[in-house]
Amino acid sequence: MTVDPGVPLGAHHPGARAGSHVLHRGEHEPPAGQPEPSDARSIERSRDEPEQFAVLYDRHADSVYRYAARRLGLEAAEDLMADTFITAFRQRHRYDPARADARAWLFGIATNLIGRHRRAEARRFKALARVPSPVPHEEPVADRAVARAGAAGVRTDLAAALAGLSARHRDVVLLVAWADLSYEEAAQALGVPVGTVRSRLHRARSALREALGGSDPTAFQEAHAHE
Repeated sequence: MTVDPGVPLGAHHPGARAGSHVLHRGEHEPPAGQPEPSDARSIERSRDEPEQFAVLYDRHADSVYRYAARRLGLEAAEDLMADTFITAFRQRHRYDPARADARAWLFGIATNLIGRHRRAEARRFKALARVPSPVPHEEPVADRAVARAGAAGVRTDLAAALAGLSARHRDVVLLVAWADLSYEEAAQALGVPVGTVRSRLHRARSALREALGGSDPTAFQEAHAHE
């Protein structure tokens, strides 16, 4: 399955929008032979050396952009991805250094920003549900679900089902299914207990199964979520 929405990375460069050098790509690679610093270490360094924050952008910009594009579309994703890293940069002094991987933090920021566009997201999924074939330059919403369920028509069905979920249920299921977060990481991203993630995910998947006639479009993530 391709997960690239088909837009070159240069088209969603937050540094250009922010007018700041700290988010420029590929300028702060470690010398040959030296290990990559953890996200937490890069954030810690960036408190005194702001340019070090570019390491996080290099590592995670693509995945944050793809997540935003799948939920809001390509045009909105550019601004949302930029806002995610700008917000993260401004909040870097509050980051917990005990968490070596910053993915949950970044996806949590992105999800909070998506929350400002709930109606637009629901309209997008409803529109996709009415489209009989993939829109040019759009990634199929449910291509993994199609492969698993063996039903060519599940893409539009899943779009309609996602539109019918509540915001909190849609957030948790898409953080696990599309952002590839574990239950624990999704809990960190949303600022809720792991038990709440499990409960919301169970309800969301039950609603999706009912809407899709019994197929489970998120089951492919089950093994990863328990790692």
